[in-house]
Amino acid sequence: MTRATALLRKCQEVVEDRQLVKVLQSEIAHELSSDRFKKYAFSPPVDFVMEWDGPQSQDVFMRRKCETGEEIAVSAMLGPEILETEGAFPREVSMKVSLKKPGLASVLQLDCGVCAKSASGSEIDIRSVYFLHSPTAWCPSIYKGPSLKTLDPLLQEELRGYLVSKGVGTYLTDYLLFYLHKKEQDQYVKWLQKLKSMVARQ
Repeated sequence: MTRATALLRKCQEVVEDRQLVKVLQSEIAHELSSDRFKKYAFSPPVDFVMEWDGPQSQDVFMRRKCETGEEIAVSAMLGPEILETEGAFPREVSMKVSLKKPGLASVLQLDCGVCAKSASGSEIDIRSVYFLHSPTAWCPSIYKGPSLKTLDPLLQEELRGYLVSKGVGTYLTDYLLFYLHKKEQDQYVKWLQKLKSMVARQ
């Protein structure tokens, strides 16, 4: 009786494994055939160099070096889902922009959110502007300046214009929205394939 029970349990496990493999295969086929971001493909900005884009990581790091010696670094990853959006990019991009002037030790950092809210492209929402003593000197208790929403609207607009003048405009943010959503989709497909391979292994 014990052997029969064990055999029955084994058969049930095989059936369940095959059912799961079938569902996984269907999901993989759907993701590969839909490719919902294909028509939104953007070329990377030529003035920024991609310095970090790990296949297992969720973030990317880009840098631009100006002829004046100024450096602009951008780190970005997908943030939370935007509930009211119906576009192709359901999540915002959390972006940090660091600007370093030659001869100065401190770094100006801007924390931003990027989302696709208009037909003309993505929009940047600057949330905080603050100084770091060095690129690695961040700590949780650092003063991040006033809430940007409390500042004069003209000053807010000028800060956005300042970012654009440094190359952090819609061309870059459109690319990041596309690239990070596509990156997440590719990682999801690879995760499905790995899970399917493990479940199917006898």
